[in-house]
Amino acid sequence: MSEGESAGSKLLSVDFEIYGHVQGVCFRMYTEKEGLQLGLVGWVKNTHSGTVVGQVQGPADKVAEMKVWLSKEGSPSSRITRASFTNERSIDKLELSGFGTRF
Repeated sequence: MSEGESAGSKLLSVDFEIYGHVQGVCFRMYTEKEGLQLGLVGWVKNTHSGTVVGQVQGPADKVAEMKVWLSKEGSPSSRITRASFTNERSIDKLELSGFGTRF
C-alpha cells in the first residue's frame, strides 16, 4: 500500500445496468446527484432497450453504497426490477472526473 492509503480507501470501478421502469423518471439526474454526494466519479445514460447504464469509480465503501442505491432505491418514481454490476475492478487512480450524463 502506498503512503497515505488505508485499506478502506481502495479504489474500485464498476459498470452497471439497471432494469425496470427507469427511463423518463429522472433516474439519470438522481444517479448523478447520489454519485456526487458519495464523492464518486462516473457517468450514466439511457439505452435504446429501456435500461440505464453507467460506470462509477471511487473508494470501495462508497461504490458499495452506490450499488445498494442503484439496485434498491433509484429515483423516487422509478421501479427497479434488476440491477446488474459487471467489470468490477481495482484501479490505482480515478480514470474519470466528475459525474455526468451521457447521451
